[in-house]
Amino acid sequence: MKKLVIFDLDGTLLNTIADLGTAANYAMTRMGFPTHSLDDYRFKVGNGITKLIERALPPENRDEATLECARKFFLDYYGTHNTDMSRPYPGIPELLSTLTDIGVKTAVASNKYHEATSRLIGHFFPEVPWVAVEGHRPDRPTKPSPQIVEAILRIAGADPGQTLYVGDSGVDMDTARNAGIESVGVTWGFRPESELRDHGAAHIATDPRELLRYLQ
Repeated sequence: MKKLVIFDLDGTLLNTIADLGTAANYAMTRMGFPTHSLDDYRFKVGNGITKLIERALPPENRDEATLECARKFFLDYYGTHNTDMSRPYPGIPELLSTLTDIGVKTAVASNKYHEATSRLIGHFFPEVPWVAVEGHRPDRPTKPSPQIVEAILRIAGADPGQTLYVGDSGVDMDTARNAGIESVGVTWGFRPESELRDHGAAHIATDPRELLRYLQ
């Protein structure tokens, strides 16, 4: 029986793409650059805010100064609008409640900057007794580096064999592999099932309830 489940945030627990895309488009507009459809942002997110902004900028305008200016516009907007349209995926609140009831610890490991990660989790899941909520911090590399997962394992007092990692992207599957943890790729998020399989997902879940079978 697994003792700990570590969740990715965007595309796994929460559908955040509308707020992320709107904030990025706000930054592009302020900079005088073309915007993108919200659906396009499904393939721009996943590696942290700086990488998102870089992907949104025109290729010829990805110099450090332009990137930093656009990132500031994004953060100014997203900081006050990150819960406008974001919502938990159907079945996620019930899954988290069940995990709590059966004594399985839960944690979050996100490439979203830590302040926003904490705010979103506190806003949408205040009743969940998370053992750790970790977003990206400047002194730690983003996923697929295993450092964020290793920090959570230390906090939770769990080892990789007792842990399940759940995410919606190839980055998440790579993170789980790098940390030596069994992975579950979820199909309700931002990336296609083919990406999850290509990156070695141990299991594929099409509904949150399916995660319970992989705890054994």
